[in-house]
Amino acid sequence: MVSDTIRLACCQLNVTFGDPIANAGQAVAQLVDLARRDVQLAVFPECYLTGYCVRSLEAAQAIAIATDHVALKEIRTASQETGCLAIVGFAERHPDGSVSNSAALFEPGSPPRFYRKSHLPFLGLDRFVTPGDALDVFETAIGRIGILICYDQRAPEPARVLALKGADVIVLPTNWPVGAETSAEVVAPTRAAENRVFYAACNRTGTEHGFTFIGRSGIYDPVGTALARAEDGEAVLIADLDLAQARSKRTVNIPGEYEMAIFDSRRPELYGRIVE
Repeated sequence: MVSDTIRLACCQLNVTFGDPIANAGQAVAQLVDLARRDVQLAVFPECYLTGYCVRSLEAAQAIAIATDHVALKEIRTASQETGCLAIVGFAERHPDGSVSNSAALFEPGSPPRFYRKSHLPFLGLDRFVTPGDALDVFETAIGRIGILICYDQRAPEPARVLALKGADVIVLPTNWPVGAETSAEVVAPTRAAENRVFYAACNRTGTEHGFTFIGRSGIYDPVGTALARAEDGEAVLIADLDLAQARSKRTVNIPGEYEMAIFDSRRPELYGRIVE
């Protein structure tokens, strides 16, 4: 049975470029600690296992890992042993040599599930990857989870699709460098509020091949209020989410006088231009 309240953590950490084993070891240690604090879902940054800042397809292929890589297996095992779900980003290499910007969802008792970044900026790894072609909501024992990655949040449609599909919480593993402050401070809480979902954006820290990452991870409630926010250093954010708040799409300020139903008031017949 799906629970109503969950405890979620965003692990805003530095990344060792090109060393998935070292990064997985750090994630495993976090999962063990977070399980002691009753965390049920831990989110790690975009490309956390591999690093992100490359300047060629060959460099992207060199850091990318397959979905059966030992680093991913170690995190899956830790998830099984601790009972804590984990979402972790990595550069994924496919048998044909193509690369995806991916996130794995590990849940005890279930096979791994994956999301591939579908909206791509001209930056780092994303210049050389194949975009994903699905926006899925994953049913889990703790609720319905939607996953986006970094630039996926820039357009409003991906988060709206996940919300319309019933997501209780949308998680965003991200690599926001200097220059992406608006994404952290404005866009993330807006996506929560406009869809009445919980929204957890998990950025990284540190510097990689000339890019400095700004941190500023945040966990937001369905009206866009920050439940937890970080600055630019390493940090672990934890918040309790009452999923019943996200499952009600009606805001009642004054009963019978001042109410808003964000999905019932939609006019899809007016929106055709969006998909032209």
